[in-house]
Amino acid sequence: MLMAIGAIIAGLVLLVWSADRFVEGSATTANHFGMPPLLIGMIVVGFGTSAPEMAVSALAASQGNPGLALGNAYGSNITNIALILGITALLAPIAVHSQVMRKELPILILVTVFAGWQLWDGELSRLDAIGLIVVFMALLGWSIYQGIRQPGDTMASEMTDELNAHAMPLRKAILWLVVGLLLLIASSRILVWGAVDLATAFGISDLVIGLTIVAVGTSLPELASSVIAARKGEHDLALGNILGSNLFNTLAVVSIAGLIAPMPVAPEVLARDFPIMATLTLVLFAMCYGFRGPGRINRFEGSVLLLAFAAYTVYLLGFSGA
Repeated sequence: MLMAIGAIIAGLVLLVWSADRFVEGSATTANHFGMPPLLIGMIVVGFGTSAPEMAVSALAASQGNPGLALGNAYGSNITNIALILGITALLAPIAVHSQVMRKELPILILVTVFAGWQLWDGELSRLDAIGLIVVFMALLGWSIYQGIRQPGDTMASEMTDELNAHAMPLRKAILWLVVGLLLLIASSRILVWGAVDLATAFGISDLVIGLTIVAVGTSLPELASSVIAARKGEHDLALGNILGSNLFNTLAVVSIAGLIAPMPVAPEVLARDFPIMATLTLVLFAMCYGFRGPGRINRFEGSVLLLAFAAYTVYLLGFSGA
């Protein structure tokens, strides 16, 4: 059991470090090749911070641990909204000015509804996974269109400042991209082994392990990037990290796991975890859309999100035999 705990800790530390190197190398490489800053912020950074979830869920699916694969993806979405945005808003209230963010919020709701409809029969088939991939590719195309159409969006200027602050030669950027990707794969293997072994030792389902320890661990890159961005006043970038990550988790992470190994969906996912994720997504929309002006997550709302995360986690661990 001590080896399993050590593997989880080592895997998470290496996973977070390698994800940061991978995102930084990817963003700088994309910038060198002329990708618009808005697209880098929306796609490379937003989706790149979900690389840990993708690696862990894909590996878990290939090894026959569907609960860990789904728990990691949906648990990360819950963590992103309730824990990460909660902490970020407490440190620096988040104001939303970007028009792109206002368009992505309703899309995230529609994507969540679509994903729930696919899971309703209690199974994630390869056909379901293909449907998620198709929607993901369509969304990717829309993001590229928006990036070309609105190069002056506030999120673009924030991303430009970040790229200038972390400028590096192309050769070094590619090196970090490759090294980060290789270490992501290695660290995810270590983490999955430790998580499954720990779940077995304590008689806890791999779903609960995925929703708690693994989900929080793989969401640490989003926590770091969002907190840093908010402290710098780059509020749209902080929220963009979360929206991009949740879209990627719901569409790409789950679909890749489903393509590797079609899996049953545990009843508690449909009755407990997915509704919690969907509710938090609606709450995020209500806070950030800004029906009468710029949206905003203030410190009180951040506290409410944190309390919701704490209550959900306590409930999960209290019924960890589920």
